[in-house]
Amino acid sequence: MMRTVCLNGAFLPLAEAKVSVMDRGFLFGDGAYEIVPVYSRRPFRLAEHLARLRHTLDGIHLANPHDDATWARLIDAIVARNEGEDQSVYLHITRGIGARREHAFPAQAAPTVFIMSEPLQTPPPSQREAGIDAVSAPDVRWLRCDLKTLSLLANCLLRQQAVDAGCIETILFRDGRMTEGAASNIFAVKNGVLLAPPKSELVLAGITYDIVLELAAAHGLPCEVREVAEAEARAADELWLTSSTKEVLPIVRLDGQPVGAGRPGPVFAQMYAWYQAFKQTVMRGG
Repeated sequence: MMRTVCLNGAFLPLAEAKVSVMDRGFLFGDGAYEIVPVYSRRPFRLAEHLARLRHTLDGIHLANPHDDATWARLIDAIVARNEGEDQSVYLHITRGIGARREHAFPAQAAPTVFIMSEPLQTPPPSQREAGIDAVSAPDVRWLRCDLKTLSLLANCLLRQQAVDAGCIETILFRDGRMTEGAASNIFAVKNGVLLAPPKSELVLAGITYDIVLELAAAHGLPCEVREVAEAEARAADELWLTSSTKEVLPIVRLDGQPVGAGRPGPVFAQMYAWYQAFKQTVMRGG
């Protein structure tokens, strides 16, 4: 299958897309990215994803290269040129090419804008039915985790820690509090109450995180958005991870110890059912 991408407004095969080695994204990780899930060829919550992209671009002082209408047209064009009803569209913006390797921003540089699509792959049923394992680690990342920047080496190292341990995700703790996963948001359940770490500069505001809170409110599931202590997380009846690609998954072991009963819990089963109904009626229905 030949994949078509968009590089600086030109549509071309992925293998033909090239950028300069002097691009600041290559040299410094100087840029922003966003991932938009597409269901039945419809971008989901595009306005929210583009708002998060603007937040990141503003945070790194990089002018947004497109208005929302142009982004929408480009995303629609990429979706149309690639196979699959469900896709994951990746937006990648760097500060562009500098004349020399210099930490300070170049006085004049046009941003590099790259868009590609991949099949949207959700977890296999076995992970939902049996649950997944996670490890924990201190959250050693920088203090602007709310910005979706290209500089993801810390997240890569933390995710690899999970892979090396035969696990799916690494849950992060900072100053005795749970923040998030290396590539996901994390929820806890205790005594039937859903616990969610609040949005802050230490947590990336997840779109799926928002959906889970909306579903909890709509169905009357008690929920507290507040700081979750590490001890609370380790003593939780249930732990979940959420992301656009993994949706909602139950974590049944943390650092080799069972979470609650060591199997997916009843609150997760409710949320998973609500999420799938939402996916069919809203995500696919527009």
